[in-house]
Amino acid sequence: QVQLVESGGGLVQAGGSLRLSCAASGSTFSFNTMGWHRQAPGKQRELVAAITSGRVTNYLDSVKGRFTISRGAATVYLQMNSLKPEDTAVYYCKYSSYDGRYDYWGQGTQVTVSS
Repeated sequence: QVQLVESGGGLVQAGGSLRLSCAASGSTFSFNTMGWHRQAPGKQRELVAAITSGRVTNYLDSVKGRFTISRGAATVYLQMNSLKPEDTAVYYCKYSSYDGRYDYWGQGTQVTVSS
């Protein structure tokens, strides 16, 4: 089992910045992918950004140039700049084994961007 603890959400005005953090513990994998997904009310959960243990990144088109994902051995960060009201959602940290067989989710952290 892998446990994930998230932090860093909150309320910010449009154009502002937030930094999300997620720490993994437990039976972690040497090769893995960590990332952030979000779910707004009435919408499906979507991938925001992901990064492999080899530092390969993937971003949702609408956040490219505004969000930056980075990581350590068992931590992942999401620096969110130029936030927009449409970025408002619950953000979930996800940890996956390299082959995708095992997925673990954090409890979620609320990000609210006011206009």
